[in-house]
Amino acid sequence: MIAKEEILEIFAKTGVLLEGHFQLTSGKHSARYLQCAKVFQYPEHAETLCKSLGESFIQEKPDLCIGPALGGVVIAYETARSLGVRGLFAERDKDGTMALRRGFTIEPGERVLVLEDVVTTGGSVKEVIELVKELGGNVIGVGTIVDRSGGTADFGVPYTSLIQVDVTAYEPDDCPLCRAGSPAVKPGSRK
Repeated sequence: MIAKEEILEIFAKTGVLLEGHFQLTSGKHSARYLQCAKVFQYPEHAETLCKSLGESFIQEKPDLCIGPALGGVVIAYETARSLGVRGLFAERDKDGTMALRRGFTIEPGERVLVLEDVVTTGGSVKEVIELVKELGGNVIGVGTIVDRSGGTADFGVPYTSLIQVDVTAYEPDDCPLCRAGSPAVKPGSRK
């Protein structure tokens, strides 16, 4: 697996780590934000990171990779490419639930690797896991580039991240940045 120092070097080169006052997808606030989409604008870095992640799951023999839109689209594709399998993405339907659209299918019994760029609470990953199960797929693992959960993420299947980054997150009503008068911005894909 790729060394933590190499990942941090890639993140520094591509401007992944942002400083400021951010409202995370979970609703919590933080002074730091990891915008992994920035690393994926460079195909050579996407290939390096996703190939390393894919190597962690070779023994599980996935039939396909899937990620939640938007953060999981590129990582699912690149990891699938490295493993020689199909790459899909789930996206929110009009009612806000995760769904397969665009003609994507998961056959009953297919071995599915779920991928996401950053996990904080794991909410989107859990929604994709439930979708895969509803369609009869067998979730064999979860992989992420960054684990921000502080080691608390549990998906009920093997879970691997390339790097664990501890970034303090605050409940909005207990946020020192808010108390200081700094407005929170929402940099993620869900507005």
